[in-house]
Amino acid sequence: MTDNTAAAAADTTGQHDDDAVALAHTLFQAAREGNDGLLAAYLDAGAPATLTNAAGDSLLMLAAYHGHAGTVRLLLQHGADANTANDRGQTPLAGAAFKGYTDVARVLLDAGADPDAGAPSARAAAQMFARTEILDLLG
Repeated sequence: MTDNTAAAAADTTGQHDDDAVALAHTLFQAAREGNDGLLAAYLDAGAPATLTNAAGDSLLMLAAYHGHAGTVRLLLQHGADANTANDRGQTPLAGAAFKGYTDVARVLLDAGADPDAGAPSARAAAQMFARTEILDLLG
């Protein structure tokens, strides 16, 4: 292998890493925005629904925190775990409770989200922020 070939191989490897980071950024942004069409295309092509960012926030966490019930449902259908906490111990259900997204909370609960998981739990977040509709859902 010549020096030029090695340099070209290194550039290609770096490009693949850059492409992967760009794709991950695109997927995280789609989750934040509720862009179901884009997410569905990548998930159907094999992108992992369990992808997390550097803070441990999953695609599901971002979709839940930003109030996108349809996106939450899509991610769950593709294998996301309703109880996966981020690096701070927060669950998607707690994020939905904090923000007051009753429709998102309902989807997560239907998927088996534990209202007492995480720190603070969804139940504690709903109590702290007087989210009575969500507290009613939690029972």
